[in-house]
Amino acid sequence: MLAVDGITVRFGGITALDGVAFAVEAGTAVGLIGPNGAGKTTLFNCLTRRCAPDAGTVRYEGGDLLALAPHAVAGRGIARTFQNLGLFPRLTVRENVMVGAHSRGRAGHLAAALRLPRVRREEAQLRDQADELLRRLDLEDVADQPASGLPFGTLKRVELARALAVRPRLLLLDEPVNGLSHGEVDAFADLVRAVRQDFDLTLLVVEHHMGFVMGLCDRVVCLDFGRKIAEGPPEQIQRDPGVIEAYLGVAA
Repeated sequence: MLAVDGITVRFGGITALDGVAFAVEAGTAVGLIGPNGAGKTTLFNCLTRRCAPDAGTVRYEGGDLLALAPHAVAGRGIARTFQNLGLFPRLTVRENVMVGAHSRGRAGHLAAALRLPRVRREEAQLRDQADELLRRLDLEDVADQPASGLPFGTLKRVELARALAVRPRLLLLDEPVNGLSHGEVDAFADLVRAVRQDFDLTLLVVEHHMGFVMGLCDRVVCLDFGRKIAEGPPEQIQRDPGVIEAYLGVAA
């Protein structure tokens, strides 16, 4: 489904990514791990076209992902959550989820401005779809509350619902359990497993919580200083001397 090949990104004299290559097969979950500054978020930004690589290619479902404009990525079935949340604090939970669904809207700007009948019909459909996601993620009780002031763990579920509203085939999760308590991490892991199955998702996950990654992912890619240093099934990565050294700073 996704093939990253030789991706290199430089910021001035700093090489953030150096020839990174890996693949994500349809229906699998791949973890992307590494110490702070390893290049994980930069890679996500390349995949969502927020950052242009200096070299390399990214193929998605056979097409050139790097040829897409940033606003066209969601239309190709790719959605992303954000480490620091991509929600609008003053909007209600339902409205935030509907923002994600609007990326699939077909009505043009003029039709929306004139509030033509097809726009109102589409709006009603998006609202119904948002309400179904809120029900699925146990957010019905807060649907009409503004995002500001809600507990962080609840906002993480709202962020996931917003991404699912895109109806993605590939879901990019950027540190989804960062800031959650141990119990919340376990509950969120169960939720992600459930929606992965229910929505037939392929996952690419950036996360520092090793228990979350190892329990969720089929394969794990480890970056260090912008380079891929290891790739394989979770149990292999946990024992890899290079990975241990990257995290602990000492040779295994």
